[in-house]
Amino acid sequence: MLLKTRGIVLHSVPYSDKYGIVHVYTEDFGRVSYMVARSRGKKSRVAPSLFMPLTVVEMDVEHLNTREIQRIRETRLCFPVNDTGANPVKNCIALFVAEVLFRIIRPKEPDAKLFNYLCDSVRWLELARNGVANFHLVFLIQLVQFFGVAPDGASYMADSFFDLVNGSFTLVQPEHNHYLDRAESVIFSRLLRMSYANMELFAFSRPERQNIISRILEYYRIHISDFHDIKSLAVLQGIFDAL
Repeated sequence: MLLKTRGIVLHSVPYSDKYGIVHVYTEDFGRVSYMVARSRGKKSRVAPSLFMPLTVVEMDVEHLNTREIQRIRETRLCFPVNDTGANPVKNCIALFVAEVLFRIIRPKEPDAKLFNYLCDSVRWLELARNGVANFHLVFLIQLVQFFGVAPDGASYMADSFFDLVNGSFTLVQPEHNHYLDRAESVIFSRLLRMSYANMELFAFSRPERQNIISRILEYYRIHISDFHDIKSLAVLQGIFDAL
């Protein structure tokens, strides 16, 4: 029996000469691994080109709880992402975001709110014309709320430190090493006021942006188990350096 579901492509790896494994976060089944032919035959209804990272697709699938790797019978693009694919900055941001999601989302029950947030984020990235360099910062800060570890922006005070362990601002310098100094905390407080709708209004220098993204990822490593280094971060920062 075929079932329909939407999915957001996270990652793909070769499985054999003919097949690859695509990891997809689906609306109805949570994170799922699918086997996909690596070359498209004349009669194929599953185009490998649709499985680029962060693409949103609608799929007709076979889903058996007893099977570790599921099968896709037909795939359709939910909405075009032409600008994301053609724009080198957006493309690198998409790769970075997809890798973060691949690291953070475990196989589990579906989460409608998270899925809708991710779909909306992909649309924002595709349609954004200004403030694109801030997109991944907004994305990461908003994403953690779905994992129950959102930072407490309301606790900000002038001359305070942001405690990465407790997730809040404090006037007393923490005794451990996982905190933002006063200058970093001012930048972080600005970030907490950002959204996709207003991200074009915020400007950061390249060193500020590079530093704050590394500290956000430190926050992830502290609060989310088995969160590893993001390999595509170096590529993303290299793109910004070249602009």
